[in-house]
Amino acid sequence: MSIINEAAWQADGADGPVVSANTDGVPAAERFGWWTEMVGDEVMPVTIRSPHAARFRGSVEAVGMPHSQVAAFSFSPMTASRSPVQIRRHDPEEYYLVLVHGSPIRLEQARGVACLGAGDMALFSTSAPLVCDFLDRGRQTRLTLLRLPRTALPLAGGRADPLLAEPLSTRPESGPAALLGSYLGGLPTAARACGPAELTRLGVIGIDLAATVLAGRLGAQDTLPTETRKTALRARIRAFIELNLGDPELTPSAIAAHHHVSVRGLHLLFRREPETVGAMIRRLRLERCHADLADPALGHRTLATTATRWGFRHPADFGRAFRKAYGIPPSEVRAGARVRARALDAQEACARCRRSAGRPGRQ
Repeated sequence: MSIINEAAWQADGADGPVVSANTDGVPAAERFGWWTEMVGDEVMPVTIRSPHAARFRGSVEAVGMPHSQVAAFSFSPMTASRSPVQIRRHDPEEYYLVLVHGSPIRLEQARGVACLGAGDMALFSTSAPLVCDFLDRGRQTRLTLLRLPRTALPLAGGRADPLLAEPLSTRPESGPAALLGSYLGGLPTAARACGPAELTRLGVIGIDLAATVLAGRLGAQDTLPTETRKTALRARIRAFIELNLGDPELTPSAIAAHHHVSVRGLHLLFRREPETVGAMIRRLRLERCHADLADPALGHRTLATTATRWGFRHPADFGRAFRKAYGIPPSEVRAGARVRARALDAQEACARCRRSAGRPGRQ
């Protein structure tokens, strides 16, 4: 990723590989021009028009990964267009998937027209003219872009071009597209805690999920590389596990049956992953229990209720597993949450007293 303006781009070590930028660090008169230049460098050269140019505001969080990039944008409503002249001058030969989070957008490219609302996606290319209207609904436009170099996407020879500017829903019933939408929406947050190896793996997952979604729309799933299909299947299985953690019957055999693979095939699918399927289920259940026990708002729940909620059949088994994972019994986490809750209550009481003391007294 290029650094356009050192005063605006910030790489905070606490954010790991996430790089953020916003117009706040740019003089007001230069913000719209700065934003246009940034989009040209980081996405592709376009012509931008906006009724908010004089008071333009924008921000971006970007995660750079091998062969791809995910960037979450928020900006004042505008219109962007890319002409044949701009394409001839510079074409990075890339696809982008855009996921809309808020105000609708209208995308035109290659005879396709997509009117996208929150939760919709569409594919566009840097190699064809386009017009994109980010409609003004009195608030900032919010969207996420996934960059897909043609050389990295396993759909060679422009085979994805028929899908340009075609709406793709990320609603739960849309299967792989819903997984891809969740991936895009959560990546900047997840990437903050990632090391280089984990980030590389996340990049592969994104490309393979995108390829699976596009190939599915083209009816070309069987043409995808075997590893791409395996990556997409692992992502579906992980999502299924997270949705069903509270079910005590969530076992490798049940997961395998739901996804129409053998138990042996399931274990082979995760053979090179950092943990087995059983270990993943146990870790995720313990993490959910830990989060509930540390939440003062859930202090009324018993330890047994918390354990049962997240799929543990027997409280004693839960207690042993929790102590092994965190080095302390679950009761200590609950006690710590209660101490913090009392401290917060005391702070709020003191604040109320100070506010009351500052009011004029009665005569």
